[in-house]
Amino acid sequence: MRTVVDRGKVQAELKGNTLRVYVYALKRKHVGVREVQRSLRLSNPSLAQYHLNKLKELGLLKEEGGEYEIVSNVNVDVMRDFLRVGTLLVPRFIFYAVLFTVFTAYLGSISLRIYADSPIVLWFTMLMGLASLIFWYEAQKAWRSAPSP
Repeated sequence: MRTVVDRGKVQAELKGNTLRVYVYALKRKHVGVREVQRSLRLSNPSLAQYHLNKLKELGLLKEEGGEYEIVSNVNVDVMRDFLRVGTLLVPRFIFYAVLFTVFTAYLGSISLRIYADSPIVLWFTMLMGLASLIFWYEAQKAWRSAPSP
């Protein structure tokens, strides 16, 4: 059974503790009310139940036997810079940073030996290194701004 998710409504409702509960559920396969309450240090289980039911009404979770499971993965404004890799939330910039770092290392180690007298290779290597640094900076900035469960 596939539910239709109203992105506008999800965008308006998914913030604060509800967003924290959603991120926590993304990182786990199944979550229970007490587990959410204890892990996120919510004041009582009924508050955890409220946020889980809110996510269920939005069509993001389903309930089976007292446990909740993610049904839909949505990218709201806060989450659009992240990819879900298994149970990890990884900033998109990480992949670009790794790619540019590998290219820079290749140019720096192999190409400069072969084309040591060519200034264009040196300039290109420096440009790739700068791009790599920028992507690493953006990745760590996105990581710090991630919603924490």
